[in-house]
Amino acid sequence: MPEIKYKELKTYLNERDNASDREFASVCLIYGEEMLVKTVCDALLDFLLPDASRSLNYDPVDGTTENVREVIERVNTFSLLPGIKVVALRDSKIFYSRQDKTRLLENAKSAYENNDLRKAATYFLSLMGHLNLSFDDVSKSNRSKALGVDPDRLSDDAWLDTIIGYCQELHLSIPTPEDDCTVLQTAIEKGFPPNNHLIITAESVDKRRGLFKAIGQKGMIIDCSVPKGERRADKMAQGDILIEKMSAMLKASGKKMDKAAYLAMYEMTGFDLRTFSNNLEKLISYVGNNDTITVDDVESVLKRTKKDPIFDLTNALCDRNIERSLFYLDSILSADFYPLQILAAITNQIRKLLLVKDFVGSPLGSNWHAGCPYNRFQKSVMPEIVAYDKDFLTQIENWQNMLSDTDNSEDVKASQKSKKKITTDLLIARSPKNSYPVYQLFLKSERFTKDDLLDALELLSEADIQLKSTRQDAKLVLERAIFGICKSQQRA
Repeated sequence: MPEIKYKELKTYLNERDNASDREFASVCLIYGEEMLVKTVCDALLDFLLPDASRSLNYDPVDGTTENVREVIERVNTFSLLPGIKVVALRDSKIFYSRQDKTRLLENAKSAYENNDLRKAATYFLSLMGHLNLSFDDVSKSNRSKALGVDPDRLSDDAWLDTIIGYCQELHLSIPTPEDDCTVLQTAIEKGFPPNNHLIITAESVDKRRGLFKAIGQKGMIIDCSVPKGERRADKMAQGDILIEKMSAMLKASGKKMDKAAYLAMYEMTGFDLRTFSNNLEKLISYVGNNDTITVDDVESVLKRTKKDPIFDLTNALCDRNIERSLFYLDSILSADFYPLQILAAITNQIRKLLLVKDFVGSPLGSNWHAGCPYNRFQKSVMPEIVAYDKDFLTQIENWQNMLSDTDNSEDVKASQKSKKKITTDLLIARSPKNSYPVYQLFLKSERFTKDDLLDALELLSEADIQLKSTRQDAKLVLERAIFGICKSQQRA
């Protein structure tokens, strides 16, 4: 059976519709972006069950816990009416593993903040099942240790108390995911009665698992995933999906939106398909009889909910742009980033700029000059950067050997025998094949002198001491450091 992308589903269903037997897979897995998964699931239901029979022959299984055995029993039971029967295991967490604990906890908190306690409980119970925990294990005194997270991350954990209280009040049980996986895999391999179909929807899957492979062999898999990265290709893929969704909604409402309004809306939401769709519905209602949605409409109706990545802050700082730096600092702090985490990111960026300055001042850096075009950078400068990084790694190894020579203990000798490859974050080009970000780093370095960067490190060191040893407001401490780094450029 096929594994297809969600965009290919319409063509596939048309082919099945025109086939003589109209046969369809007995089990179908749909995974990826939540709203795309819902759209695909609705399309499958429209194909398998006409509206007249759906109320009796469609059996969705949802809720805060998964009872896989009950799902299997339902899909193995014949329907009261003749014809096709569909059982759907919706928003399944069966593919999650112990390694996903941080993700499950973050998803639970996100659902709680969106006032969706049922969904928050689903994520948290799944986490407890994977960690083999009971409600006693996640009591207030033992919580951070049991969940295996930094106590500082749970310093304000009233939201967890609410979720746990919700689970206990409704007597929700903790799933056993590993056992459920095996049971469901066995049932799929055995097969279901003719005309009975199982649809499984999930946010993410582990393709290495036997369950995934069994579905691929016996049924059909529809990939609705969207790249979440910040690369140009990822951004283009995300933009295509938003534009596709926007076009469909605008066409249905008879409205238009100009490019400037779309870009303003995207800046407020980022790639969040649900929020984007909800905001577009608000705008369609807001403009009323007007045919076109404008930038003024977007700014009047919507609030910024986009979560900015931390490199937006470091990029703005490297541009020595105070206004954008303070804007992204406020945005990132609002997204619950830790002040020391932000400080570390800024410090690492300044250290990289210092490395660039050291390279430019060395014999290897003679081919670089301000305004060097990218093509020349690739051909002439990048090979020298790779050589510079290699020399630096050799120097680190020499330093380690010098230190080991002063200590002749048995422990040191033993560690030398099992010496691992040297790694460091103090490399200009950690991924030499991806040279464009390195080129951008060199361009940004031209906005600083070496003394500017040394002064910046001193400011960041003072900020580090203040954050760790005083009760000064963290935002003010970071703002002072940002002002200090950008101010000389502002004077210029």
